[in-house]
Amino acid sequence: MRVFVFILAMGLSAVAMAQTEFVNPMIGTEGMGHTFPGACVPFGIVQLSPDTDTIPHNINGVYQPRAYDYCAGYQHTDNTIVGFSHTHFSGTGHSDLGDILIMPTTGKLQLNPGTAEHPQNGYRSRINHATEKAVPGYYSVVLEDYGVKAELTATQHVGVHRYAYPKGENQRIIVDLNHGIYNYDGKTLWASIRVENDTLLTGMRITNGWARTNYTYFAVSLSKPINNYGYEDLQPQSYKGFWRKFPVNENFPEMAGRKVVSYFEFEGNDPLEIKVALSATSTEGALKNLRAEAEGKSFEQLVKNADEAWRKELSTIKVEGTQDQKEMFYTSYYHTLINPSVYMDIDGVYRGLDQNLHQAKGFTNYTVFSLWDTYRAEHPFLLLMKPQAAQDMALSMIAHQQQSVHGLLPVWSHMANDNWCMSGYHAVSVLSDALTKGLKIPQNEALKAMVSTSNVDYLDGMKDYLKMGYVPLEASSTSASNTLEYCYDDWTIYQAALKAGDKKTAERYYSRALNYRNIYDPSIGFARPKDRTGVFKPDFDVKQTFGEGFIEGNSWNFSFHVPHDVFGVMKLMGGEKAFRAKLDELFYQNLDPKYYEENEDITIDCLIGGYVHGNEPSHHIPYLYAWTNEPWKTQYWTREIMNRMYKNNLRGLGGNDDCGQMSAWYIFTALGFYPVCPGTNEYVLGAPYLPYMKLELSNGHVFEVKAPGVSDSKRYVKAVKLNGRVYEKLYITHEDILKGGVLEFEMSKLPNKNRGKKAEEKPYSLTH
Repeated sequence: MRVFVFILAMGLSAVAMAQTEFVNPMIGTEGMGHTFPGACVPFGIVQLSPDTDTIPHNINGVYQPRAYDYCAGYQHTDNTIVGFSHTHFSGTGHSDLGDILIMPTTGKLQLNPGTAEHPQNGYRSRINHATEKAVPGYYSVVLEDYGVKAELTATQHVGVHRYAYPKGENQRIIVDLNHGIYNYDGKTLWASIRVENDTLLTGMRITNGWARTNYTYFAVSLSKPINNYGYEDLQPQSYKGFWRKFPVNENFPEMAGRKVVSYFEFEGNDPLEIKVALSATSTEGALKNLRAEAEGKSFEQLVKNADEAWRKELSTIKVEGTQDQKEMFYTSYYHTLINPSVYMDIDGVYRGLDQNLHQAKGFTNYTVFSLWDTYRAEHPFLLLMKPQAAQDMALSMIAHQQQSVHGLLPVWSHMANDNWCMSGYHAVSVLSDALTKGLKIPQNEALKAMVSTSNVDYLDGMKDYLKMGYVPLEASSTSASNTLEYCYDDWTIYQAALKAGDKKTAERYYSRALNYRNIYDPSIGFARPKDRTGVFKPDFDVKQTFGEGFIEGNSWNFSFHVPHDVFGVMKLMGGEKAFRAKLDELFYQNLDPKYYEENEDITIDCLIGGYVHGNEPSHHIPYLYAWTNEPWKTQYWTREIMNRMYKNNLRGLGGNDDCGQMSAWYIFTALGFYPVCPGTNEYVLGAPYLPYMKLELSNGHVFEVKAPGVSDSKRYVKAVKLNGRVYEKLYITHEDILKGGVLEFEMSKLPNKNRGKKAEEKPYSLTH
């Protein structure tokens, strides 16, 4: 899901040519769905971060718009912190999680969070942002109300806290199992804590949010013994059974309820260190994770380990450029490695979509698949640079389908649930891309999962789509965009069937891949929804997002959403000249504010003309000039987008990062090529943004991209060489990159208007 706002570019520093260095980090964000500023390691399920307010998603069923600001729990404009929770999403426009919040306090015991206006009435604390520090794997801040310095780091399964209290003050932590992101009254179905001994807690909570049934088990190791503890259930139960015999609220080793807020007190002046391990399977699983990753290791050692993990992953791409450009590049690289997240215990046991426990055999199980966003560039980027993780993600998706009572691959899934957000069934794109590019996934199982997914007739409008070749407006308010997304997904199944040698299936999905033709209105040259009688929607506005048959986009942007058959849609638009004219107008048009001023998702800052970079369906559009007689316009517009939509500051992105998609677009575009149509082996060429980039590939080969002198004024490509030979094609293949070598761009102030016009130089299209 998309939100068109500027978000944090969480400033990781440059990676020098010889060594990764992190300097001058930026933390915090303006805007809505955003990246959390806390501590994690690459693909870790623990993402330990400050939450700065407790705005509920709804009150008595009435949506609270300000909740949208807290998709990741943190807002840099806030001056208080409620506490530090262990699970977050990165850059999404909808949310969940915020599990197991811990807050250090002193003085009077308070078990409610208070308010931003009156923090003294609760356990939250004021902060000064000048005391915040965030670098990969580490976060710290001073909590002014308590004089406590809070430091955080993490492993894959463990969040690690260190709290330095003022001398002579009582030391206390609040453990709030009711707190959550996109919270509402009753979201926590049940929570419990066991005091196993004076330095070990275990427990769990079950929530009903975006993930319908989310189990989070935990084990907490404390560096000093508990002196005193207790809890309140803020929603007391009318039935108390025979537990009523015990003083359960004070120093009783079992605590449970629907709204459990507990406290633990300690003596002494030494800092308190806390290690919180998570598991989706059991407290035993959490304990295994704790022992394997954090037991016997100091806070400093765990910070060092997290730092080294990030250095190892980020140093696989070396770049040259200004300091600002390098910080922006590595910020983007960092974002691509946050989600998806490993979702299994250290021994491979994980909770599956069927809510049973499974043993991962031969793969690492992952979760957090924001596929409407990430199939476009995030997953192709991981496939290129982190192929083992990409392979495991593909295998996780196949396992998800096999556990699904619907027989469906993930749509938008997290924490052993599918939250069904957005449209299409884009996991098929990820699997097809994996098969095309040679990942080791079972071909027949993958194709079976893809075919099953594409025939579940109670998906949005699918029954009519299968019968009529398009989704009618009566069946779905987003019928036109559904049709376009389904036919691309069907094309990826066609590709997978060809790869498997299944001609019958390939023929069927070839036909389905052309279904986009059924909703193009030749009288206007745009996609337009139809009713069941085949009549186009009357009173149609190609610039309007709401009520016109499209999801989070208008016809002007979505009409270009046929990445598998660009020449085919070009014909429907009236030919190459008309197609190119529409592209030009999209970028240059003056979009009337009436199309976005009443929309909480869209601001003028996110637009270039009518092109909305903050919304994923548009991401491939600047590259479509490669199919026209003016491919040099891609070189112009991609640099414009990079300059306008990506900035190294607190309002750094023109939209949500959406689990790495916006950042992956940036990295590909900086390299000078982009996967317009995942499922092919082609990357469409634009122009590099930086003068030098080196990819250290997992197969041991090195691929270099050189563009000496590239700048805003020298943004055009005069000529290209691949390994010293003149290269005229407007695309490069995945295999060419994996072989290693040098792709060199000769840059110019003026476009080369003669390059890339021959048919054999054009990228893939299903029809011509």
